[in-house]
Amino acid sequence: MLAIPIHQDNSPEAVISILFKLKVKDVMTHPILTASPSDTLRHIQQVMKKNHITGIPVADSENRLLGIVSMDDIVTALDNGWIEDQAGLHMTTNVIVLEENMSLSFCVSYFNKYSFGRFPVLDSRSRLVGIVTASDVISTLLVALNKEVERLEHTAESAETGPAGAKPENSGEQVIEFKTEPFNFEIAGQASTEIKKLLKSGGIDTAITRRVGIASYELEINQVVHSAGGIMRYILKADTLVIEAEDTGPGIPNLEKAMTEGFSTANERVRSLGFGAGMGLPNTKRVADEFYIDSAEGRGTLVRATFNLKGSTAV
Repeated sequence: MLAIPIHQDNSPEAVISILFKLKVKDVMTHPILTASPSDTLRHIQQVMKKNHITGIPVADSENRLLGIVSMDDIVTALDNGWIEDQAGLHMTTNVIVLEENMSLSFCVSYFNKYSFGRFPVLDSRSRLVGIVTASDVISTLLVALNKEVERLEHTAESAETGPAGAKPENSGEQVIEFKTEPFNFEIAGQASTEIKKLLKSGGIDTAITRRVGIASYELEINQVVHSAGGIMRYILKADTLVIEAEDTGPGIPNLEKAMTEGFSTANERVRSLGFGAGMGLPNTKRVADEFYIDSAEGRGTLVRATFNLKGSTAV
């Protein structure tokens, strides 16, 4: 069962719009209680009990995240007799975090991907600024959805009957471009969402639309976390869609390794954000009908993924 029961592949456009309009900073709890690495686990247990919480981030004097102590850590300490030890000796240090300017769509994905009860939130300087739980997200979404329903009801009452939703043209060619910037999570994912909406409105098969979404998202996030920025370009014809992901560098020194599942050169920051598993390019190649990549160290990377909108041979 999903921690937050929202499937972003097939949710209504109103829900997707809210997920990108709201940011992590809109739902997180702040200011937050923190512990120092010298605090005992017994002390942290008492703080948890007093404040009715199940996890506390551990930070240094400059509010930089060092780890986290959860209720599971406390239970383990009680079982093993180290409850009086300092938190720094037993805290969880491999922590997945969110950044405050990420859209709420990332937050939903993280809770549904990982089995964690909470995620620390960092600012652009990697300082701890908040913490978010699934209940924080759900309660904020309920308020936002209620407001959106009211707005849509009001619009429906006053709107005149208009034409059907926009569809991909039957002839000619549409070219749609989105700019990406390094670690700009405020706009990351929007390109993939918009192209899926366009294909859905055009009646394209949902399985094909989903594969397009996977490839687009993988390539878009690759640009955001691994490159100096670039362009996501979508070339839409009657029967085909070509995704071109073109960045300005730094380039890939070894394409053969880059196409190997699990190979990654991601740094600590990228990994702490839940990326860097080394599956982006292999996943894109797997879902595309045709795949092309050109790159070299010191220059940009061009990836081209082609999809047959009338049928598919890809798995």
